[in-house]
Amino acid sequence: MRAFFLAAAAAALAAAAGPADTQSPPSSPGLSYADLADLGAGAPVVAHLRVRDADALPPREAANVAAGYRRFEIEAEVVALLRGTGGIDGRVRYLVDLPNDSRGRPARIGRRAEMLVLANRVPNRPGDLRLVAADAQIPYSPEAAEMLRGIVRESSSPDAPPRIVGIGRAFHVPGSLAGESETQFFLLTADNRPISLTVLRRPGEQPRWSVALSEIVDDGAAAPAPDTLLWYRLACTLPARLPPDALSEASPEEAQAIQADYRLVMEGLGRCVRTRVRR
Repeated sequence: MRAFFLAAAAAALAAAAGPADTQSPPSSPGLSYADLADLGAGAPVVAHLRVRDADALPPREAANVAAGYRRFEIEAEVVALLRGTGGIDGRVRYLVDLPNDSRGRPARIGRRAEMLVLANRVPNRPGDLRLVAADAQIPYSPEAAEMLRGIVRESSSPDAPPRIVGIGRAFHVPGSLAGESETQFFLLTADNRPISLTVLRRPGEQPRWSVALSEIVDDGAAAPAPDTLLWYRLACTLPARLPPDALSEASPEEAQAIQADYRLVMEGLGRCVRTRVRR
């Protein structure tokens, strides 16, 4: 039974650790909001665990481990379940690849060390988990746990902002007064739900931009607060520059104004900071 678990979990871990997608396990809990949202927004299970046992597997039971890493089988008890419809067993196990120390020795995981784990369930094996990524075991910290709770809460909501996959058309309309205008950007989403950005300019006022999650633009709409799921969807997905197709229906003067308003939006969003390091 253990051999079956190791084989199945190792295959899943190897897939998660593919060269195009996988990032190495973090050495500290100092991950950004974007890092945690990358891991946690879609993870079926998000749990706070306390390690009961951590066994370094012999090489013959740990295929496809990257150089400088060692594979561990972790058994842990659940301290708190942040996400997991239907619950999970009070004790779980999973595989994780961890970097060797500076002397090339396997990492040491203290008994009762606390971790935040983002994982998938294993069908028909309620006590087994598979990490959603090679680095989806994170040393516990109150700050990371609170950030993950917010991500889970927002992403589980029925009106959670959709995943953005591109930019559609952008339109610019000058106002009746000099310096007055409105620009709208219509975004493309994975589930075809509407989302648009609006930039308003009024004489004597600072330009204002907002986001709408319906086909009706609310006059009271505002820009998203940093470190929220809507901010993450925008700041970590929108390209630095507008694609040419978005300007296909604009005159040269309109295109110039649209590009200026897009820069305003991107500056307002700020940088999407990620600290996870690809290996």
